[in-house]
Amino acid sequence: MTRLDEGKVRELWGRYKFQGDKAARDRLILAYSPLVKYVAGRMSNGLPAHIEESDLISYGLLGLIGALERFDPDREIKFETYAISRIKGSIIDELRSLDWVPRSVRSKAREIEKVCAILENRLQRAPTDQEIADELHITVAEFQQALTQISNTTIVALDELWSISGSDGDQASLIDTLEDPKAKDPSRALDLSEMKARLAAAIDALPKREKIVIALYYYENLTLREIGEVLGVTESRVSQLHTKAILRLKGRLRDEVEPAAIG
Repeated sequence: MTRLDEGKVRELWGRYKFQGDKAARDRLILAYSPLVKYVAGRMSNGLPAHIEESDLISYGLLGLIGALERFDPDREIKFETYAISRIKGSIIDELRSLDWVPRSVRSKAREIEKVCAILENRLQRAPTDQEIADELHITVAEFQQALTQISNTTIVALDELWSISGSDGDQASLIDTLEDPKAKDPSRALDLSEMKARLAAAIDALPKREKIVIALYYYENLTLREIGEVLGVTESRVSQLHTKAILRLKGRLRDEVEPAAIG
């Protein structure tokens, strides 16, 4: 963020939110614009070469503007935390609209999600690579190759928007699961609390290495390369672990809503 002292930032927020000062809004956009470059830089890793970082920045700026418009300065979270979630969501939405992911890869990802959910129900634990590969009727090497293909077309999945049950199509990112002491809708707050609890339980059930990858990537903001150095493995292997963890989580959470048929 462009260096502005806290007093100046509060003044700009006050002028924008309470006086509708467009000049203050523009100053805030400029001050927080480095967040867009930061998010775009992280998300560009692993995307196809034809998707340029400058395009991601353009998509992300729309998210930043939306975050400024929707943010409540009185809410007990930092704007940077809120904005990063909205910036990522804006980039993800635009990439999805381009539909650049090959249909075969998308289909394989859904198949692995489903198999992970079925095996977890059957085994009452996280399945191994061998067990997943056997259920898919492929070799472990083919399974790991599929993970690599999926990882090269996967956007940071934990930053996706999740549907809220019983909310007429409302969606929320993980940032929305943080408690808002001024929340006016108790039923929606309960839905978000339950979703947060389910996600926490699903992460806790991950195999140790996958759990470490999730923690280091999403909570410590390490890159895949840096995580590889911590774990003593290659960046591509970390990418596989990350993809596998995300597919497990998505399969498990989806299965809780629409239980998979257990064969």
